[in-house]
Amino acid sequence: MPLGWSEFWADRLGALAVPDDSRPARVIRAERGACVVDDGARELMVTTDHLAGPTTGDWLVLTGGDVALALLPKRTAVRRAEASGTSHEQVLAANVDLVGVVVSLALEPDLGRIERMIALAWVSGAVPLVVLTKSDLASDTDQVAADVSAAAPGVDIVAVSSVSGAGLDQLRAWLLPGQTLVLLGQSGVGKSTLVNALAGSAIVATGSVGANGKGRHVTTSRELIRLPSGAILLDTPGLRGVGVVGDAEGIGQTFPEIEELIEDCRFGDCSHAAEPGCAVLAAVESGDLPVRRLESWRKLVKEAEWMARRGDARLMSEERKRWKQVNQSVRRSGSIRR
Repeated sequence: MPLGWSEFWADRLGALAVPDDSRPARVIRAERGACVVDDGARELMVTTDHLAGPTTGDWLVLTGGDVALALLPKRTAVRRAEASGTSHEQVLAANVDLVGVVVSLALEPDLGRIERMIALAWVSGAVPLVVLTKSDLASDTDQVAADVSAAAPGVDIVAVSSVSGAGLDQLRAWLLPGQTLVLLGQSGVGKSTLVNALAGSAIVATGSVGANGKGRHVTTSRELIRLPSGAILLDTPGLRGVGVVGDAEGIGQTFPEIEELIEDCRFGDCSHAAEPGCAVLAAVESGDLPVRRLESWRKLVKEAEWMARRGDARLMSEERKRWKQVNQSVRRSGSIRR
């Protein structure tokens, strides 16, 4: 069936004890307590308030009566820390193969923000890809691409223009049949215009950009869009904040040169602040490591550690509350005598 179904998912469905008339369906758009899904034959809306947080890109198991029976485990998940300042996370997309970090060439690129988005992509389990849009408005595309490349080691970069069509074929080469690409970026960077250019028709609304270069939210929900090639795009609303989740591995992949330097530090518990024999600080002093990269790395590591600590504390608190409720229920049932 279309929409990225494969033997990988067939094996996971086969491992479940479900009725013979069950069938898979992919979440096209998640809403509160319900999802619009596609089962390969048609789109329909099903109630999902009894399932644990399905999101766009997930695979559901439907019964013959169109009831959502189960949610298949996510293969990949793009997550960010919620803006509430708590340890909770928001899942932006599920089961994507590529994370397109969309950056407009019409503005000076925020390299620190790009690094955050790259870390978000690596943590998801998908492959990051930087898409530089609006190349028709820039005269220094090659220089900007070089600066972005330095902030995204090992990540491919594609410069495109949705107006002239430049670079679109290069981007299409990534969009193989069954592959799912999610586009992430701020409002006004040209995500929706890019979707329309790749789809070959105006299937999503676009909006103008203000004099300050900032756009307004035109896309209001995360939705899967089928492309003529058989690939799937997942368009998302503009992201204002990009909070990192507690995953050191994703940050390490974003800053591989710093991870390599850490191995050469004299002390295993080096904080890379003022210790003698610190290879990281030595690289900064020699000019091999830009100060900006080190400061960005420190900030993301600090946030990830904070998220991990808050997450552990929250889980412990929830566990205590759960056991308190269990004990109260037991006492009310009269199973324990005082």
